[in-house]
Amino acid sequence: MTVSPCGDATAADWLRDDPQPWHRLVTLGPAGFEAYARVRFIPDPTGPRQSEGDVPHDPGPDAPSERQQLDTVLGVLAARTGTPARCVFAVWDGWGTDPVHPGAELDLPNRRFFLFEGAATDLPAHEQWARVLRPPHGSPDPGPRPDPAFVWPADRAWCVTKDVDAHYAGIGGTRAAITDLLAHPRLDVVPADPSQDQPAYL
Repeated sequence: MTVSPCGDATAADWLRDDPQPWHRLVTLGPAGFEAYARVRFIPDPTGPRQSEGDVPHDPGPDAPSERQQLDTVLGVLAARTGTPARCVFAVWDGWGTDPVHPGAELDLPNRRFFLFEGAATDLPAHEQWARVLRPPHGSPDPGPRPDPAFVWPADRAWCVTKDVDAHYAGIGGTRAAITDLLAHPRLDVVPADPSQDQPAYL
């Protein structure tokens, strides 16, 4: 399956109808999963009022990018859904990209997203995303395409979030799915309690 605009706005109803505060929703995903975790792209802050630049972090030249880490996450989670070929990707409209062909959209407080559909394995396929998203304004084509802010399969077995303001990706899913991620040797994954505030930089 290739990435294409999602024509079914109801695919995102479970996010529209989620009763949680918007910040909790966009950083850890919808309520009701057995377990939650965070995939940290940089270490958590060690004190109050820190900015990301205040924390020394040198992952080395061979460290995977955020996109590569998200691809690894989705590869792990693809084995924990009955619909790995039917996923929805929600891309924040604030990156300056626009859909080549209009599809369904998701509006949340403080955030608006374009909806696309494809397989969990479609995330790293730049040529596919270049066909459905115009590059940022003023950038040559092909320009960089943003990571999706939400990814979930049609059976809603899990949900991955990557908000623009967070230094991590949040995942909700089955306990088995979260256990798989916690055990992965190439990911920095920690359990998350959705009832608590998550670490955040200024």
